[in-house]
Amino acid sequence: MRLAAACRRHALKAVALLPLAASLSACGSGIALDEPIEGPVWRLVQMDGQPVAPGSDPARNPQLQFDRSAGRVSGSGGCNRLFGTYTRTGSQLRLSQIGATKMACMDGGRNQLESRFIEVLQAAASYRLPAAGRMALLDASGQTLAVFDAAR
Repeated sequence: MRLAAACRRHALKAVALLPLAASLSACGSGIALDEPIEGPVWRLVQMDGQPVAPGSDPARNPQLQFDRSAGRVSGSGGCNRLFGTYTRTGSQLRLSQIGATKMACMDGGRNQLESRFIEVLQAAASYRLPAAGRMALLDASGQTLAVFDAAR
């Protein structure tokens, strides 16, 4: 009898803690997923686990900006202007129809960076906001592909 009463008490405590556990699990990113990614210019600071050093021209550094009203994404790959479309639902983020201008870039390293950046954008399946002013793009398995800071 005592065992049954103890089990009931533990079960009631577990049920009472469920709402708290659910709300805490949503806090993994530190910021609500409905926090808009639209508006700021997101400057690439890390890709494939490696830091990305800014170039001499801030306007040509790899960066993105999301336009909610048009469902468009634009930015720079490091040499060329980028453009495409996106959809965002919860933490899911799909970038598609990614295109770029075809300007010559004399820096071979920037060409490689830009090519990989476009691949990363096309592979993105979701995002998270680990801190204010910081966004990470994740692949379908949840691995971080790239990290961005909101430009100031």
